[in-house]
Amino acid sequence: MFSNTVLSKRRIWSSRILSGIAVLFLLFDSLIKIIKESHAVEGTIQLGYPETAVAGLGIIEIICLALYVNPRTSPFGAILMTGYLGGAVATQVRIGSPLFTHTFFPLYIALFLWGGLYLADERLRNLLRWKKHSN
Repeated sequence: MFSNTVLSKRRIWSSRILSGIAVLFLLFDSLIKIIKESHAVEGTIQLGYPETAVAGLGIIEIICLALYVNPRTSPFGAILMTGYLGGAVATQVRIGSPLFTHTFFPLYIALFLWGGLYLADERLRNLLRWKKHSN
C-alpha cells in the first residue's frame, strides 16, 4: 500500500511530533523551575517539596532532557527522564491526585518520549522486536 520511503517519512515526522510535544513541555517545565517562577515554586511546595528543591529539580530535568535530544545519548536520556517522571507519578499518588488527569500525566509524557524514540531509532525497534523461539 505504501512505499518504504513514504513509511519512513511518516515515521520520521511522527517521531518528531511525539518527541517535540514532550520536549517542549519538559523544557518549559524545567526552565520555570530553574528561574523559580512563582507558579512553579507554589506548585512544588503544594506537592510537599521545599522551595529550595525547585531549581535543583529543574536542573536535573534539563540535564535529562539534553541527553534525550542528543541522538547519540537519546536512549540514556529517555531512561533517566523515565525515572524522573516516575518520581512525579509517585508524588501525585502520595498526595491523592486524580488518576487520569494528574497522576498519569507524567506517564503520558514518558509515552510520547519513548514513542518518538521508538519511531526514530532502528536499534530500539530491533531490541523490542518479538522473536519466535523454535524448539
